[in-house]
Amino acid sequence: MTTIPDLSGKTYVVTGANSGLGLEVAKKLTAAGGHVVLACRDVAKGEAAAAALSGPGTWEVRALDLGDLNSVRAFAAGWTAPITTLVNNAGIMMVAEGRTADGFELQLGTNHLGHFALTNLLLPLIEERVVSVSSDLHRGRQVNFDNLDLVGEYGPTRAYQQSKLSNLLFTSELQRRLTAAGSAVVAHGCHPGYSATNLQSHHANPLMNKLMWVGNKVVATSAEFGARPTFHAITADLPPDSYVGPSGFRGLRGAPGINQRSKEARDADAARRLWSVSEERTGVAWSLA
Repeated sequence: MTTIPDLSGKTYVVTGANSGLGLEVAKKLTAAGGHVVLACRDVAKGEAAAAALSGPGTWEVRALDLGDLNSVRAFAAGWTAPITTLVNNAGIMMVAEGRTADGFELQLGTNHLGHFALTNLLLPLIEERVVSVSSDLHRGRQVNFDNLDLVGEYGPTRAYQQSKLSNLLFTSELQRRLTAAGSAVVAHGCHPGYSATNLQSHHANPLMNKLMWVGNKVVATSAEFGARPTFHAITADLPPDSYVGPSGFRGLRGAPGINQRSKEARDADAARRLWSVSEERTGVAWSLA
């Protein structure tokens, strides 16, 4: 039986915690005694979701729209207390082409650039970890630095893969910078395997929505199961810059363990370049200089 750690006195900011993996992670954290900040685009939905939380822990809901840098800055400006761990969980998956409030391709802007800005703005307050939820669909893709917004080249899956690869490149470069700065904070990436959440219901192609609905019923694990790697990345004793996911067949099932990234996700030059581009695009710089 897995021992549940005592998280009393610790604070966790979880983005997108009003549903899916984020809500399941919040449940696990509050059950272990932690204080959870549900950072949600829709506060009303966050408050409704919080009704499912229980245990000795506590929680609160705060507004955060990762597709709007003004919202990201407002969230960070409104937070002054220490944060044990920031969980970059929120995301969108294979949606129709669109733009964020700041003009970024929607999936890259929400899944990566919003979290990039949030992490750097909150980093002086973070005490233990930054955990970013990626996907094993990052494999087989490179970051298109010549056309990050995929103008004229957009595909829902391509854009999602690029954003999830960016999560891992960001994690590695963040860890490199933390180590160089002498910080005790560590960064980890994780993925849920194939877990049934509402992410699979927003594909730009209606036929794919139907196919993924079938996959969720027949193949996928539950959202609770999919949240286990994230909780493991938050609480387990791991080497810096670990990539945590199910340890069974093809990273789909099994107990959480360290998985292997793709070679593209291990490209240190690409990680440094992405960081530089992300600073330019968001206007948010490395905060531990």
